Amino acid sequence: MSRDRLYPALEPHDSGYLEVESPHSIYWEESGNPDGVGVCFLHGGPGSGTTAGHRRFFDPDFYKIVLHDQRGAGRSRPSAETRNNDTQRLIEDIETLRVARGIDDWVVFGGSWGSTLALAYAEAHPERVRALVLRGIFLGRQSEVDWFLKGMGQFFPEEYAKFTGHLPEEERGDVLGNYLRRLMNPDEEIHGKAAEIWSRFEASCATLRPNADSIRSIGLRGASLPLARLEAHYFAHRLFLEENELLAKIDRIRHIPCIVVQGRYDVICPPVSAFDLKAVWPNLQLKIIDDAGHSATEPGIVKGLVDAMDGLRTSL
Repeated sequence: MSRDRLYPALEPHDSGYLEVESPHSIYWEESGNPDGVGVCFLHGGPGSGTTAGHRRFFDPDFYKIVLHDQRGAGRSRPSAETRNNDTQRLIEDIETLRVARGIDDWVVFGGSWGSTLALAYAEAHPERVRALVLRGIFLGRQSEVDWFLKGMGQFFPEEYAKFTGHLPEEERGDVLGNYLRRLMNPDEEIHGKAAEIWSRFEASCATLRPNADSIRSIGLRGASLPLARLEAHYFAHRLFLEENELLAKIDRIRHIPCIVVQGRYDVICPPVSAFDLKAVWPNLQLKIIDDAGHSATEPGIVKGLVDAMDGLRTSL
């Protein structure tokens, strides 16, 4: 039976911190069925962190639901830390967590940057991935970073004007470099204001219709710094991936079931990336949601993701 809403709220039955490479300690939690099929939730950003709502995409009677905050994100410590923080290390952390939770293999679920990390993890450890459920495909290519920094403004010009307007006119030729310099500045007033404006710009572009509550909450300085600083850090390093690396390695995971839920009007991660992935992976199931943008909270996206996870239950 198809569901058009999330599962009821639930609390974790176990949680803690996993000590990884210094100075990082990553928060993790487990909910649902302790003996169920493992599912690894990978949040976006980089730097956005997990929330209680992220547990609710999964049938708690069937799945062993494992969430964690990536290095520098959410409740992981230290917050917004860029040292020893790159894609390869995040992949290692996922493996460390899988072993620590006693899971042989699992379903990997991620949206936006979470889709990037999910694909990179699967290509590094295909034997540990039972299936992939992805949303808002982002392949870590320079064109996608450039779109975030320049292209989104074509759809949200008033928000883009606020975003670039934080920089002096002579610095707007290098938006990323000059934002990163401010975000890394130790002065709280300097990095805090830059983070607030960066994060509000992104939140303003995330839904089909503006969501004032979401924009307001993500713009709070405590929540915005990890997102803005880590995104800028990763963007400046081209996501620590070679150009087209994820597409070039697709043969490693072609045998893994994969479902992609993609908003037709996703301005942050436009559908072209999902179509590029489908072009090299024809067996991938691509579900275009015609009345949705980027956010996982939009009704059509929620239904698509929950249906995907429910549908996998008969084949896992």
